Parts: sequence; structure tokens; C-alpha cells
Amino acid sequence: MIETKAMEGGSIGGTRPRGRLDVRAQPRVSVVTPMYNVAEHVAQCIESVLAQTYQNWDYAIIDNCSTDGSLEIATRFAARDPRIHVVRNSRFLPAISNHNVALRSISPTSKYCKVVFGDDWIYPDCLAKMVAVAEAHPSIGLVSAYGLRGQEVMCTGLEPAEEVFDGHWICREHLLRGLHLFGSANTVLYRADLVRGKDPFFNEANIHADTQACFDVLKESDFGFVHEVLSFTRERPGSLDTVSKGRHSYFSGTLRILASSGSEYLTPAELAALQRRYLGEYHRFLGKSLLARRGEDFWAFHKTQLRELGLAWSWYRLLRGLVAAGLRALPRPRPGTVDARRPACTVGTRETRAASVNGWRREWTQGAERMEGQCR
Repeated sequence: MIETKAMEGGSIGGTRPRGRLDVRAQPRVSVVTPMYNVAEHVAQCIESVLAQTYQNWDYAIIDNCSTDGSLEIATRFAARDPRIHVVRNSRFLPAISNHNVALRSISPTSKYCKVVFGDDWIYPDCLAKMVAVAEAHPSIGLVSAYGLRGQEVMCTGLEPAEEVFDGHWICREHLLRGLHLFGSANTVLYRADLVRGKDPFFNEANIHADTQACFDVLKESDFGFVHEVLSFTRERPGSLDTVSKGRHSYFSGTLRILASSGSEYLTPAELAALQRRYLGEYHRFLGKSLLARRGEDFWAFHKTQLRELGLAWSWYRLLRGLVAAGLRALPRPRPGTVDARRPACTVGTRETRAASVNGWRREWTQGAERMEGQCR
């Protein structure tokens, strides 16, 4: 059973410490919050860190030139608790660049590192339970848990009897069978020496840099899991997750992971098959997008992704993708049935398929003419 705790009255619900904890026996955890214009939610984020039953932590909040009062809210909390340190960037940075700045601020004495985004929060037992799993198994480099994204429970699929798993197996299951256990950076705990040992920790060219980082970490370590809901990820306009969904970046992000880490976890035949599959699905998606009147930002993003993957922009590939998507969308008669409204010999014949393809070609040509100016 997936365990979760309710929120009441705007506060973070959960277990409170019983008696004074021996902080000296606890390894240090560096918590970091990269933030930009999250004044509506950042107090709840900070309060969730202050509410941790685990006490040996330090906390760095990196403000990316917010203009809505987020910095002032964070500064008020820092004035009341010396474990909180607030830094404001001298200039505005892209989101993932700011995440790397936050990770560079972790304490040199910390053993673990936890990201908590400014519009998200963690449950009171989050650090305690994640650190307990990591401490019980020194081979672990990354700990995850169930998490909430809005009302959806993320990171399900593992047997609840186990808490440590081979890192290579986890990554193979992710790629081959869609077992997604990493959530976002808000969902996981990193071993701090692995964060310090790779700078930049997040690949700033990949909008799915948090997932790629998990693949990098698990090349040399095992994977830990807590079978409880320990984090909350908010769905809101402008968040990196929302931007990623709007751009449909899943295909390019997966192709990047296959390029950087696929050979580590897959056989050559498995890797080649997955690359063909995702590249085909990517071009089918882009082909259909020609008819969807996408904006200039959308096409600029995907042109950049293709170029960085070593693939030139190709109208021919988009045409093939559009035609393939159209053929997949054609209705097919059920086995052993015939449409009574027309002769049986015309069902699925070469002529009907050709007519449909020609129709898709006409639509593609119209879409291409609309988009050509934007995609040059």
C-alpha cells in the first residue's frame, strides 16, 4: 500500500519528533532550493524543510532574480534560523543553470544532498527516511520514493518488500519497460560526493537533465527506495515540468539519454532498436505537428534538439513521419468482418490506402507551406 499523509490548514502534516534527536549522530544533509518568482508557494516550501524530523541539515536558497517578493520571504526565514543561507544571482539564469548553481552551494561536510523546488514541498519524515535507507546500504548513490504530482502518485511499480536495487537493473527497466522511478529532482536524495564529483551536475542542454543525472549516478552505485509518499510536486504554469510538457520534449530527452548512457545499460541490439523506435516516434510527432499550427518557439526548440542530437532538419523525414502517423490513424476492419456498405474487395485495398496517403500528402504540403518560414 502506498502511504501518504494529509495536509490540514495549509500546514505540512506528518510525524513530529519524539524527544530530542542526537544531531551529532546524523550525517549532514545539504538541502537546496533554486527559485524564481514563487512568492505564492515558497513559504510552504521552506516550512516543510523546517518541519523535518531529521535535524542535521543546512539549507541554501538560490534566488534567480525574482521580482515578486520571493527573495524577501526567504530572507525573513533566514533571519530566524542560522541554518538557512540565501543567495541572489547577479543576473538571471536559465532554470537548469540555476539548479547547478544551487548544487554548487552544498556544504563540503554534507554526506547527502536534497533538492526542494521553491513551489514544491516535502513531508516531515522525508530526510529521515531517505537517509536511513542510504545509511543502511552504503552502495546506494540515489534514493527515491513515491511522490505526489498534483493528485497523481508517481514512481510506482517496485515490490514493496525491497529497498535497495541494482542501479543497472533500474536503468534497464526504465528504458526497456517504462518503469519510471526518478520523478523529478524534488523526488530524490543524492549522495553528496557524487554531486560534488560532477560539475555541472545537470546537463544544461537537456530539459530532462534530472533524469539524465540519475542515469549518470547509477552507473557506479545502487538505487534505494522508500515505499511512502515523501514529496509533493506542484503543477503550475511556467514550471519546468509544464514547459517540458508543452514542448513535448519526451522524445528528444529520451534520445539524449540513449546517446549518453544507453551503451552503459543496453546491448548494442537493444540500443539500436530503441533509437530507431524513438526517432521514428519523434518524426511522426513532428510530422503531425505541422498541421497543428505550433508556434515559433516550439519549432525552434525541436530544431535545436535535432541539431544537438546530430540530426539535420529534414522535410523528407517529417513527410514520412506525417504519412506514417496518418496510416496508423486509418480505421481497420475487425478480423473476419466486412463493411456491409461497400464491396468486400475494397476494404483495405491498395487504392484506398493510396487515396488516404495522397490526402495526407496534400495536408502535409499545406502545413509545410505554413511552417516553412518559421522553420528556416
